[in-house]
Amino acid sequence: MSINLSTLHPAPGARREKRRLGRGHGSGRGKTAGRGTKGQKARTGGGVPGYFEGGQNALVHRMPTRRGLHFKSVPRPRPAIVNLRDLAAFPANERVDLAAMIAAGLVDRSARQVKVLADGEISHPLTVVAHAFSSGARSKIEAAGGQVELVESRPAEER
Repeated sequence: MSINLSTLHPAPGARREKRRLGRGHGSGRGKTAGRGTKGQKARTGGGVPGYFEGGQNALVHRMPTRRGLHFKSVPRPRPAIVNLRDLAAFPANERVDLAAMIAAGLVDRSARQVKVLADGEISHPLTVVAHAFSSGARSKIEAAGGQVELVESRPAEER
């Protein structure tokens, strides 16, 4: 017998029958249907949210608040990524900086920093100017006879 979606079923006894509430006194779950008598939790749609603490000042209201410009979390700028295989398109002995990478379409115009990674090979010398290099990229560029120039980012205090 082949198994397909139409022949699948749970093992016997694996699924319990749904408890039928409010079906008369003889069922043992009649009248109030296991909800007790009156109160917020007995009503339709009633219930207490998980964060409610019985009327005491809730945790979210006990915590100190910090508002304003100086307490916003500012995401750290991420450098644009360029691989060595992308730099191989430039002619030999050329200086490749952020402007050249933008002009070649390797990074977006909004990029402010560039990191060069060692994915791929480079066979001719280039002078690569970037904000960061992986150790593998640095060694491959220098092994091909090229130079690596590191751009110093301004510290946060000067901005």
